[in-house]
Order: sequence, then structure tokens, then C-alpha cells
Amino acid sequence: MNKTIMIVEDDQVFHDLYTELLEDTDYKLIHAYDGDEALLELEKEKPDLIILDIVMDMVTGDTFLLYLKSMPGCEDIPVIIISSQSKHSYKSLMDVEPNLTFLDKTVTKEKLLDEITAKIG
Repeated sequence: MNKTIMIVEDDQVFHDLYTELLEDTDYKLIHAYDGDEALLELEKEKPDLIILDIVMDMVTGDTFLLYLKSMPGCEDIPVIIISSQSKHSYKSLMDVEPNLTFLDKTVTKEKLLDEITAKIG
């Protein structure tokens, strides 16, 4: 069975980029363009991994992550944060999710796939 990845990114350019990087893989993609939409998608289907932007309108990525980790059945979903912000700005999130991975917005396909494979195979 193919693994599922949810992309939570409000910037259409980056959302499209991550989709393009993953389109020729066997991963099934779920698309959410903000934290609220991601929460609605989680009610329908639990992904195996979430790619998350931190700086979003409405429900920000850090707020979404805190909520996600408190949801029954979602606390073990691995998250890769892709952001232009330094991971040191969000050091407190490591207390909530010690295995959190931070990548820069300029991530290469190889690096992204390596991180995904390390988390979900």
C-alpha cells in the first residue's frame, strides 16, 4: 500500500514545488493550503507524514503542530517543517516533537526524499 503525505503550505508556488518534487514517487498526496484545511483533511484521512509550513495565515504551522500532537491517532504522525525561518526560532517545538525535522524552503528533491524515507520508509 502506498504511503500518504499531506502537504500543508499556503504559498501556491511552494505548494506546487513540493507537489512537483513528489509527483513521480509512489506517495499519495493530500493537499491543504492552511492549517484549518489540514485539520479538515485529517478528519477524512490520516497521512503517514506531513510536510508543514510554519508561517501561514489563520492557523499557523506551529499552532497546527501543537494541535496535531494532541489529537488522538495523530500524535505519532511524523512532521517535516519546511520554512525560510530558522529552526532556532521554533526551538520550543522540539519539546513537543523531539523528532521534528526542519528543512529550508530551497530544499532539493534528493534531500526531501532522504528525509521522507528516514521517517516513513
